[in-house]
Amino acid sequence: MDLSIELILLSISVLFFISILAGKAGYRFGVPALLLFLSVGMVFGRDGLGIEFENVQIAQAVGTIALCIILFSGGMSTKTDEIKPVAAKGAILATLGVLLTAVLTGIATWYVLGKTMPSAGVGFVSALLLASTMSSTDSASVFSILRSKGLNLKNNLRPLLELESGSNDPMAYVLTITLIGMVGMGAEPDYLRASLDLLLQLAIGGVTGFLLGKLAVICINRLNIYNKSLYPVLVFTFSIFIFSLTYFIHGNGFLAVYIGGLVIGNSRFVHKRSAMNFFDGMAWMSQLIMFLTLGLLVNPSELIPIAIPGLIISFAMILITRPVSVYLCLAPFPKMPFKDKTFVSWVGLRGAVPIIFAIMVLAADVPNARLMFNIVFFCTLVSLVVQGTSLAKVAGWLGLAEPPNDIAALKNFDVEFSDDIKSVTSEIKVTEKHLRKGRHLMDLGLPEKTIVVMVRRDDKYFVPNGKTVLNEGDLLLVITDDYQALRETYRTLGA
Repeated sequence: MDLSIELILLSISVLFFISILAGKAGYRFGVPALLLFLSVGMVFGRDGLGIEFENVQIAQAVGTIALCIILFSGGMSTKTDEIKPVAAKGAILATLGVLLTAVLTGIATWYVLGKTMPSAGVGFVSALLLASTMSSTDSASVFSILRSKGLNLKNNLRPLLELESGSNDPMAYVLTITLIGMVGMGAEPDYLRASLDLLLQLAIGGVTGFLLGKLAVICINRLNIYNKSLYPVLVFTFSIFIFSLTYFIHGNGFLAVYIGGLVIGNSRFVHKRSAMNFFDGMAWMSQLIMFLTLGLLVNPSELIPIAIPGLIISFAMILITRPVSVYLCLAPFPKMPFKDKTFVSWVGLRGAVPIIFAIMVLAADVPNARLMFNIVFFCTLVSLVVQGTSLAKVAGWLGLAEPPNDIAALKNFDVEFSDDIKSVTSEIKVTEKHLRKGRHLMDLGLPEKTIVVMVRRDDKYFVPNGKTVLNEGDLLLVITDDYQALRETYRTLGA
């Protein structure tokens, strides 16, 4: 049956719309959007409504491009001043932590599959390969859940988890590629050479990402582009350039693109706000496309035979191998509370990245590749269900959850301020209580650090002054120095 391009576009648009609705529901009820996107793909796949999708190469290409964009966007949105205090911890977790998780999980996987599926003949190196694909964590799902519950984390845990999640994928990628080569060759593994190759790729990727990130900022600021809407496209071009060039000089492109995004995002360049918003949308679009593709690729009926070993491996990672790895990596930091380490160990959420790495195993056609893919997919689903839905509760049980900022986002004023302007904006609706001392703006008695920069009355906007007469129902756009000043304004107004 030949499908027209119109029918394909119609199907894609329907899938996107359903996935967005599912993501909105997940945000409301604290369910990872990734789990819902995958579920939509599985429902519409071969075992569901019958959409046939078996092209591993296309899935790998989609996953690689999407992961590149997601990592770059994550780097851009990460503030260096926030991660500096936790840089050492994050770096150890993103490198040694991934390695320890892979080794410990590989040993557990080798033992479990040997007992439950001996006929599969999965060797130790193959078990290490399977474990390596699952050795990194997923930051997008973790923080979408925390935000949906309105939680902030104490003790700099949020930047630590952001740094680990954003920078640990390259280590898992290098391990996966190295072990694919070992399994494919079928020869005696040369662990020393593999270790040296790993370190070389990470070093080249880190240096290249930093230098090209600096070069990108210089070019963006010096190029005088007439059409300002092209600046976000220029930043996107640099992100793809950083990833691809690093690959060709035998470095780790994923690490390079993350560090490049980190350098660019923490530098000043023209039209930065529009570029940040552009990549925020691109990252979500990439996740949606990637998750749908992965969901279409899997056949749920194939997950049933591996359910028992999959459950055992999943809970071994959640309860043993991830916690042991975290405790060992954070042992050099005795001042870090035990409950903080416990929460970090629980935030070992698996996401789309392990499935993408498992697709690489499929594309390489190594022995037991389909079995590995199905186990990785199953373990990811278990992690999302068990850890993804309980992160907020665990943070509360451990006493690590802070009350959220009670500052409402702007809804009626479509304005934004640069991150370089250290200020906080909010909108306040005028009530009869506010007008008891007088109807003029000056009668509100606002604190010294608070300015009303705009008023919305019905559908009209205007800039006020102290003598402006206010009406009940007016919306005030307020700007202050910081959150403390804004809360003082709320107390003054009784809001």
